[in-house]
Amino acid sequence: MTPAIAPPRIPAASATPAPPRPARPRALPWLLVAGTVAQVLVRLWFARARTGPAADPDETGYLVAARWLAGGPGGDLTGHTFYKGGYPLLLSPAYWFTHDPATVYTLVMGINAVLGALLFPLGYAAARRFGLGRRAAPPVSFAAALLPATTFFGAFALADAVLPALVLAWLLALDRFARHGRAADAVAASLAASYMATVHTRGTVLLAVHVAALVAVAAARRNVRAAAAGGCVAAAGQAAGMVLNARVRAALYPGGARDLAVMLETRLTSVPGQEWALSGAAGQVWYLIVSTWGLAGVGLVAVAAVLVRRRAAAADRTMAAVVLAATFGIAYASSAALPDEHRVGNFAYGRYLTCVALVYALAGAAALARSGGRTALRLTAAAVLAVEIAGLCVTAYAGERLRTHKFIGFDFPEIMFLTDDRAALHLQEATLVACGLLCGFLALSRLGGRRAAPAMAAALAVVGLAALTFAMGPSPRRQSPPPPFPGPAAGGVAADVSLNWVARVKLAYPVWWTRVGRVDIRAGRPPARGVCTVVVALPDGTPPEASWPAHPDGWRPHTGRTGPDGWVSWHAPSCPAARRQ
Repeated sequence: MTPAIAPPRIPAASATPAPPRPARPRALPWLLVAGTVAQVLVRLWFARARTGPAADPDETGYLVAARWLAGGPGGDLTGHTFYKGGYPLLLSPAYWFTHDPATVYTLVMGINAVLGALLFPLGYAAARRFGLGRRAAPPVSFAAALLPATTFFGAFALADAVLPALVLAWLLALDRFARHGRAADAVAASLAASYMATVHTRGTVLLAVHVAALVAVAAARRNVRAAAAGGCVAAAGQAAGMVLNARVRAALYPGGARDLAVMLETRLTSVPGQEWALSGAAGQVWYLIVSTWGLAGVGLVAVAAVLVRRRAAAADRTMAAVVLAATFGIAYASSAALPDEHRVGNFAYGRYLTCVALVYALAGAAALARSGGRTALRLTAAAVLAVEIAGLCVTAYAGERLRTHKFIGFDFPEIMFLTDDRAALHLQEATLVACGLLCGFLALSRLGGRRAAPAMAAALAVVGLAALTFAMGPSPRRQSPPPPFPGPAAGGVAADVSLNWVARVKLAYPVWWTRVGRVDIRAGRPPARGVCTVVVALPDGTPPEASWPAHPDGWRPHTGRTGPDGWVSWHAPSCPAARRQ
């Protein structure tokens, strides 16, 4: 990666003999280990009350895929977005020890916590690369790793829990290759890039950027063999990922997944589509800056400045181009493929760029801590200007839709904290508060000496933890979710085709012992052999007994859930579930 501010050069005539290089502090490895353990504990604390999916169908898609990869029953996610198999592959060991859904979910939170905590040692390496000293880098990287952008989604079974660590590991390996040209670094970066493409569609953008970077480095350093080795590994990893995802798609999406390619093509080939994509990309950049309290804005300006700096090294320019291409490529492509769901998050969304939030936050913090004076002031002013322009683009395009469309708090964890409102988006207010926090970091950076970085780190940690506490809300006492049906977990389960998709998806994970099939009760045919439970829709005001007028003799209903996604389960008289009633 590229340093935010170039270190000063001392003229040869005035240079003094360099002092002996101090020995590597023995305490550093222990400090990194202790900090990583602390990061794990913090993440587990915020996820302590979570026992089941809340963000559906995403979480259920990943969890069911992990269960199938571990040898258990799959599910039918036909018609939903395809959730790739790379992340479920990491979760599948949880099913080796238990089949209880609540226990599995707890183990998943542990896996997320461990992988998310790796952001601290990786962030330390990045902070050192950005020019922070050995004393300043640990506190800054520890505090930055606690940003909600890199921590909040770790409390859910989502690929966003591991992508930030993967992206940072990829950038560090690619940076070493750009500087030294070693094949081992190219191979390591290619492994990370190809695996990210197996985890999420954003990884496909990153893989394309990675291949372009390999070509650029090979041309600059004339090291074709090392780049070719990395290219071969990337191709092999991509092929293996495609095989894995093809198997997952065939097993869990028998009727086909939601096709976003048609929407993407329409957006890219029409003027209204381009307006949607560009405005959405601006909204993601706005969210990236605001959600990092303005630090990502400083980092964005500092990284972009490397491209126009005359004396910048070729490797610095290459990595600056890589980071910027990855950022804007993800923002543009994900916005173009995002369906219009009449939600505020269609116009300003932060989740897709969380994978690069730590990179820019560290770059911004390092730039402020190292530059000081007028340079820091100019960087801050440029960051404020960037976030204001991005916010104006969102407001100009979305207009009244920012108030009339549905506001989902899950889309805006940091923004709700900045505006103290869980029910609406106040874009300008959030921008002003974030700029105010950035000015506070600027003031701390001017303390000078060894005090600037620790002071900034302390403030960053306090704000980040406060935002996480606000976003996660008061955690109730941990309670295991009730079983989906009465009686033991046994027998086949089928859902009526008229059942709301939300209810159908929410059954796929707690029904762990079998794959939930489909049945059409209007056809008048009895359920297939071995089916002991049939789940049918229960409209408001309908008694359970009237939900299936033509039910087979002996089948009895059990009260399910009411509301727009209500359902009732019917049980056969010869099945264990029915005998328990």
